[in-house]
Amino acid sequence: MGATIGQRLQDVRKRRGLSQRELAAASGVSLSLIRKLEQGERNDTRLETARQLAVALAVPTSSLLAEPEERDEVPAVDRWEGVRHALASKAPSGPEEPPTVAGVRSTLDAAVPLFSGDRYAELSTLLPPLIRDAGALAAEGPDGRAVHARVLQLTGWLLTQTRQFAAAHSALDRSLDSSPDRLHGAATVSTQCWLLLRQGRLGAARELAAEWADEVEPRMSRATVAELSAWGWLLLRLSAASIRDNRPGEAEDSLRLAHAAAVAMGREFTPEKDFLRAFGPVTVTLKRAENAMIADRPDVVLQLAERVPVRGMRPTSNNRNRHLLDVAEAHVRSRQYAEAVDVLQGIRTAAPQWLPNQRYAHDILGRVISRRRTLTPGMRSLADAIGVPM
Repeated sequence: MGATIGQRLQDVRKRRGLSQRELAAASGVSLSLIRKLEQGERNDTRLETARQLAVALAVPTSSLLAEPEERDEVPAVDRWEGVRHALASKAPSGPEEPPTVAGVRSTLDAAVPLFSGDRYAELSTLLPPLIRDAGALAAEGPDGRAVHARVLQLTGWLLTQTRQFAAAHSALDRSLDSSPDRLHGAATVSTQCWLLLRQGRLGAARELAAEWADEVEPRMSRATVAELSAWGWLLLRLSAASIRDNRPGEAEDSLRLAHAAAVAMGREFTPEKDFLRAFGPVTVTLKRAENAMIADRPDVVLQLAERVPVRGMRPTSNNRNRHLLDVAEAHVRSRQYAEAVDVLQGIRTAAPQWLPNQRYAHDILGRVISRRRTLTPGMRSLADAIGVPM
């Protein structure tokens, strides 16, 4: 059922930091009527009264009377229209100045900080011509295929991040087709598994991760950093799918093997300077905490968080921001609301473009708001930044 006028009124009032008595004084509506509306004793009111309340709260009257629309994804769809068109188009034949492997690789290297920094506006402009140029190199031997695969993998990762799932599947399928070797392929498959997880396709994610983990499992005695990273990430994807599929034993077995790979590496490494492949003991700890949150063990999440270094890691590397959302959720489940808000504020400072795209963050802050009678100015500002609906 949709929210009643009383529920909407209470939500907006708390967002504005007003008590019921203060709202009554500001609007001229009686305190008893406001209480009855918010307690569900009255489910309707005159339009004039609703307008008085809306004026006092500085919101449209319709926002109190009508069910608010769900958070719209049209801006995101519009933003990536050029990217989707580039993915669907064939590379132009016979360009006057054909792209070169060195040139496209150089452009891609310069763009990587935009991906790791979640700078969506710049990427929406840069990616369409980069995708087309990389596509023209797909038949230029292993080097051309490697650049093409890398561009499409990063594009698929970005589209998954912004919930453009159909386009993400297209980009990642083509990236896998162009992968020049099994390690590049494994990196793409890891991203495909994450895409399947975000879609709730747990069985498909488990099967794909398990198949490829078996395919790339190295001999530990002579494994390279790149091989350990590829294998470790597939094991982490398998563990993530398993814990969500209520297979805790399988999830723990996969984590144990991933930990073995991380120990063999000794510390965090980033093969070929690829932030998506950064792997090591800290990465495994972050994923162990994620599994603990899925298993409803907020105490374990907070214990593990103490072992994660605060400094020395890029804000968006190794899923650190995703881990911090788990920490915030653990605080909420432990009724430590101020601590949860502090964590969200820290993420907002570190990754202001990333945070509003995370539904997990919306849910966390929404629960904080629902469990507090009044909100601090900081909480109201955070709600505006994240986009929690009125």
